[in-house]
Amino acid sequence: MSEYRAPLRDMQFVLKELAGLEDVAQLPGCEEASTDVVDAVLEEAAKFAEGVLSPLNGVGDRDGLLFNDGQVAMPKGFGDAYKLFAESGWTALNCEPEWGGQGLPKLVAAPVSEMWKSANHAFSLCPMLTSSAIEALVLSGSDELKQTYLEKMVSGEWTGTMNITEPGAGSDLAAICSRAVPQADGNFRIFGQKIFITYGEHDMADNIIHLALARTPTAPEGVKGISLFLVPKFMVDADGRPGERNDVRCVSIEHKLGIHASPTGVMAFGDKGGAIGFLVGEENRGLEYMFIMMNAARFGVGMEGVSACERAYQRARDYAKDRIQGTDIGVRNGAKVPIIAHPDVRRMLMSMKAQAEASRALAYVVAGAQDKAHHHPEADVRKQNQAFVDLMTPVVKGWSTE
Repeated sequence: MSEYRAPLRDMQFVLKELAGLEDVAQLPGCEEASTDVVDAVLEEAAKFAEGVLSPLNGVGDRDGLLFNDGQVAMPKGFGDAYKLFAESGWTALNCEPEWGGQGLPKLVAAPVSEMWKSANHAFSLCPMLTSSAIEALVLSGSDELKQTYLEKMVSGEWTGTMNITEPGAGSDLAAICSRAVPQADGNFRIFGQKIFITYGEHDMADNIIHLALARTPTAPEGVKGISLFLVPKFMVDADGRPGERNDVRCVSIEHKLGIHASPTGVMAFGDKGGAIGFLVGEENRGLEYMFIMMNAARFGVGMEGVSACERAYQRARDYAKDRIQGTDIGVRNGAKVPIIAHPDVRRMLMSMKAQAEASRALAYVVAGAQDKAHHHPEADVRKQNQAFVDLMTPVVKGWSTE
């Protein structure tokens, strides 16, 4: 099987010629993203993707996960790869420096995440969900929650999840029935079940921070009555270390084609008295906060489309170079040739490459607009770019994945 090779020249072309890396690097807070720095970041990311993650892709698909009594064991090599991933600072690439992040623009994070996803889709889902949870906490969490959880999540010591879907609700969020019961200390006990929770349980990190939607007893019906809660796998002690186990457990895992090494779990909250949860932001505004995560995840899923397209093109191209069949057109009694010599095969390969490059360009341009929406000094420019991001994020997800 051919291994992944990061298309650095294609990525650099889009960054510099289409997505406006030079303009983004002039924004307040983005000054570190010089051409030299970005090129160095991409080169190091390519080494990690090609040398560490890509060789584990087949291992993860063949070996899969081991589930036993609520515990998930990752395939051989994944734990070591994640430890190296976090120690190398990749989890903190575009996070706020206030919480230990490197503060690089989303435009730089986009090609880096593309490499993770192309090299090893199953592995990449863990940092993607953690990054989305970090963004939701930064924008909506209380100072106490930020101080307790963000630094460890940014460093990669702890990972994050998004708990939305329920067995009886599916994508109908108005039908969510998980309960959040107020306690005397101001916190809540969470009861309910969530399904399709990516990296809901694993053994690569010391703690897993679940962000879950639930209803309080006085909540209005429908989506207006949904609140967002932070539910840690392990409670955090006074020294900031994982302590007592919380009442949230994985009761089963799914088997998904192509991502056998990604633990997609059914999570049970409160089977033994209630999972302790902390309200994120204000009561009944949970869907608003969760949309921060959902939009980040939507862009991430769009990047998965870009990445799958690139990896599929590379595999097809390499196969076409090796597969011997037929002779050169117009050559009588010629020697057998690789199928890449046939015009129609070349046409199909170039169509694949064109789709990969077009979807990459779209995603990177939207990432650059996100940076301008967050960092540009002029309010009108921020507003204009945010409107573009809001319009195009579903397009990045929908078109790129199709």
